[in-house]
Amino acid sequence: MKKIVFLLMLIVAFGSCKSSKGTKSKSSKTTVIDRKNTSKSKADYIIDYAQQFKGVKYKWGGTTKKGMDCSGLVYTAFSAYDVILPRISRDMAKRGNKLKLKEVHKGDLLFFKTGKSRRNAINHVGLIVDIRDNDIKFIHSTTSKGVIVSGLNETYWLNAFVEARRVL
Repeated sequence: MKKIVFLLMLIVAFGSCKSSKGTKSKSSKTTVIDRKNTSKSKADYIIDYAQQFKGVKYKWGGTTKKGMDCSGLVYTAFSAYDVILPRISRDMAKRGNKLKLKEVHKGDLLFFKTGKSRRNAINHVGLIVDIRDNDIKFIHSTTSKGVIVSGLNETYWLNAFVEARRVL
């Protein structure tokens, strides 16, 4: 039974990745940035790529500018630079090294259990884009606002926070 549910989840998650050949406009294209500028780290490139999706609406299983969910955003941004992660946030949380918040850097991942978690499991992920004024800024996709940058100091996110991980 678990295998069937898993297969159905995979089918739904990747079903939104179909090609829209000939219908893309300039605004729907994403750009993989050339890494010739050696002053930037791989994390910087991944962050820049993820930032292209700001304002994109939320879509469960989405991985394009037509709609994006939180793990789709992280999965897509890392994949653009040949870092392959699992597609689901709770599986991403099993990768890399666990960190204390005082150890995090840009490019690290934050994992959350939000009130919508049916299994008391990690169900949300964000990518750290900046650390300023003692606040960790992260990009993620929310059901209400789509892809946005939030601060970990916001009460909701601080209460839902579970762990941070470094995968790079």
